Amino acid sequence: MGQGMSRFFSGAAIIGALALAACGQGGGTAEKPNATYQEELIQKLIDAKPGDVITIPAGVFAIDKGLSLEADGVTIRGAGMDKTILSFKGQAAGAEGLLVNASNFTIEDLALEDAKGDALKVNEGENIVIRRVRAEWTGGPKTSNGAYGLYPVQVRNLLIEDSVAIGASDAGIYVGQSQNVVVRRNRAEFNVAGIEIENTQLADVYDNLATNNTGGILVFNMPNLKVPGFGARVFRNRVEGNNTGNFGRKGTAVASVPAGTGVIVNSNDKVEIFDNDIGGNNTANVIISSFFSAGYKAGEGTAATFDPWPESIFVHGNRFTPGGSKPDGLDLQALRVALFGLSGRLPDVIWDGYVDAKKFKGGKPDPALALCVDNGAAQVLNADGPNKYKSPKVVTLTCRLDPLPAANVAFAGPPPAERKVPAPGK
Repeated sequence: MGQGMSRFFSGAAIIGALALAACGQGGGTAEKPNATYQEELIQKLIDAKPGDVITIPAGVFAIDKGLSLEADGVTIRGAGMDKTILSFKGQAAGAEGLLVNASNFTIEDLALEDAKGDALKVNEGENIVIRRVRAEWTGGPKTSNGAYGLYPVQVRNLLIEDSVAIGASDAGIYVGQSQNVVVRRNRAEFNVAGIEIENTQLADVYDNLATNNTGGILVFNMPNLKVPGFGARVFRNRVEGNNTGNFGRKGTAVASVPAGTGVIVNSNDKVEIFDNDIGGNNTANVIISSFFSAGYKAGEGTAATFDPWPESIFVHGNRFTPGGSKPDGLDLQALRVALFGLSGRLPDVIWDGYVDAKKFKGGKPDPALALCVDNGAAQVLNADGPNKYKSPKVVTLTCRLDPLPAANVAFAGPPPAERKVPAPGK
């Protein structure tokens, strides 16, 4: 196989004009922005006290500097994600559209468009609700777009629901270094990563639509972060047609995600992927990989707690429809033809084949740490990474692991009995 598993995370193709034309459909408007309201809004954010509700009326409001909130217990509420629009198209100052360093915070019913950097960042808070918020770059997928749409990091007890993220050059909806997370009923389109759960403990990701991204849903552990992630449940989502060329910035982890990937688990443990509709992803519907084949580097250094192997991964009960027919990168294209013929496709699940021999019991892999794919006729391709990808082959990994517990976000309540997935863009 030659150059190694980094081909699974290869550089992206140029984004076609069709993809560009199809984006920016979240609700942007041609209404002339109100340029005078921002000073009133800034003052409200400065003066905010616990219990305050900052109401933003319907309209398009031009914001040319980053906004910030540091008071706990505040709600920011608009008139609707397609009615109250904060437009940062002319932003000249600030690293984010809105930066929140606070707890017991709710934001709902508004849009943040064309931020210079991240659209909404919530840092180091607890009890956070992001509801019916749209983060969008209206010019389509471009490397110059901000990295993250909805970006809570280092938070505890988080609910993101009924929101939309479009055009982020890293991740549309990103949750990092957090605990107790629910991400539900959101739509992520035309981002590099649609939804990304990174170094996060106990996350439920369900009833979302991830389509037209480079990669649909990512569950990663990065090597240079102190807190390892585990316990993600990815279920009842639609992860379809994520084939947009990779437009991420060089050097970022997502810049190596191959176009055409549905769900990727990299170096994360205790992940359960079940009851999803996954299909039409041209490279693979699911990729399970280790740090050794990820195609990115450790950065400033590897944390002592970092475990590079994906372990205790359970894929079951998903509805796969054909993918893998046009993989990203010449190596994977050649592999497809060599193993499955000109008209064949790569299997639904691709695994790089790395396991930690130090954790074997009696000379055999520990069953509790296994990769289990118990998903009907779905096949698994072992890419044979430990042997420099010389002998990839289809393998059977039929086993079962105990179901993972739900995320403990009391104010989110349990999942409803019926699935409610957002419709694709207008």
